[in-house]
Amino acid sequence: MKITNGGMAWVMLACAGCTGVVWAQSPPVISGVYTCVDAKGRKLTADRPIPECTDREQQVLNPSGTVKAKVGPTLTAHERAELERKEKLAVEERGRLAEEKRRDRALLTRYPSKAVHDQERAEALAQIGVVIKAASNRLDELGRQRAGIDGEMEFYKKDPNKAPAYLRRQLEENIQSQAVQKRFIAEQEAEVRRVNLRFDDELVRLRQLWTTVAPAASR
Repeated sequence: MKITNGGMAWVMLACAGCTGVVWAQSPPVISGVYTCVDAKGRKLTADRPIPECTDREQQVLNPSGTVKAKVGPTLTAHERAELERKEKLAVEERGRLAEEKRRDRALLTRYPSKAVHDQERAEALAQIGVVIKAASNRLDELGRQRAGIDGEMEFYKKDPNKAPAYLRRQLEENIQSQAVQKRFIAEQEAEVRRVNLRFDDELVRLRQLWTTVAPAASR
């Protein structure tokens, strides 16, 4: 397959035993007899690429008459770009499928049964639960502190600015600490939802994989 780009021509060669597309700078160094049927239906032969057949495939024959290689038709720059785009997509798709198979194997190895998957979900949620409980206890403690501060501030409710500086500082620190704990608890609750979503998604895929593996295991 010949391509001209920036004044330089390239040829895609197809031959027996080739594992992919081979680009060679034109003219191709292939000895043999070139043969093709041109647009007028004439069968042409030559010892080099045939100009009348640049728009179609040409065969290169051995002396015995067997096909040695094939030279494809000329491609425009747009056709070459499209060919390369399709080849890139094909490579990416093969890579995606290989990665998907690798992830499936890893998932099955880690979770051979639903019981194992359920246990790991429970353990992950329990760990987050411990953190949330500690933060909630701290928030309760701050609430009790706030009640004591509010009791002292009651004497200055008409003009809080007259309250002692240490008391106003305690109130501000308490407000900030409660806000921090509330945000932290909200983040951990979001983490619970994220963990459950992850395990739910895994379970959907695992059920498919377990169904595939089970018949094979029973044989």
